[in-house]
Amino acid sequence: MTTVAQAGAQAPASGPAPITEPGIYDMDNETYHSHRYALSSSGARKLIEASPAHFRYEQDHPQPIKKVWDIGNAAHRLVLGNGPTLVRIDAEEWRTKAVKEEVAAVRDEGGIPLKPGEWEQVHEMADALRRHPVASLLFDPEHGTPERSLFWRDAPTGLMRRARLDWLPNPRTGRLIIPDYKTCVSAKPERLERVIDDLGYHQQDDTYRSACHALGIADENAAFVFVCQEKTAPYVITVIEVNATARRIGAARNRRALETFAHCTATGYWPGYSDDVVPVALPGWAETRDTLEYL
Repeated sequence: MTTVAQAGAQAPASGPAPITEPGIYDMDNETYHSHRYALSSSGARKLIEASPAHFRYEQDHPQPIKKVWDIGNAAHRLVLGNGPTLVRIDAEEWRTKAVKEEVAAVRDEGGIPLKPGEWEQVHEMADALRRHPVASLLFDPEHGTPERSLFWRDAPTGLMRRARLDWLPNPRTGRLIIPDYKTCVSAKPERLERVIDDLGYHQQDDTYRSACHALGIADENAAFVFVCQEKTAPYVITVIEVNATARRIGAARNRRALETFAHCTATGYWPGYSDDVVPVALPGWAETRDTLEYL
């Protein structure tokens, strides 16, 4: 079992020193995201879905905190037992100068400000999860550790990869199950199939299982599951596992992303969609329509 190491505590002002030794690291979320030289699951998805240029721009211009993320981040805090402090702001409307200053002060301290209704919402979500027969066991604080950062070296490219697990289960005999918590609009399985494709969760599945296998945390048979919870009452939960075909596709997409990342890192050039003249056609439906009308 790979031991846990501290990282980021002695980091220079310009950022933490690069991690060169594979392992499990205890660091905060901001420090984790500062290790740009190591490709993450979200980075691999950006390289595939957009372009290297988009990927590099987002690295150089991190997105500011958005209010829309607060519910998901707050629910994570309560479910995992680790993360930013939640602060109840006793005002449903945040329009006055005094309330705006209070909200800004909470964010400046790294906390998450919540309206009274939101405070109740995320606590009810956490309570619903603790009552779920499967999810409650997956995130049992006696059998795992929240938010651990995994770094390992990709053998074909020699580059470092990284993954931040929501939950690192304690070593056990038998098949290890690694859970990841997601908030969603609908936890209906048929709707989640579309979400997996839209958000590239099959790539995340491959990344996290690869990390655990590379570091000796689990063998190739380890399960990776998504605990998906709706953000509206009754806060229904569905635990899903992507199938073998989706995992193979996720692995292939990750491999292409790693090869692209390696080439761009070596050359220092991060292209857009294409550097060539690209021939384009009308959409199929428009071509059919106008062929009948004009040709």
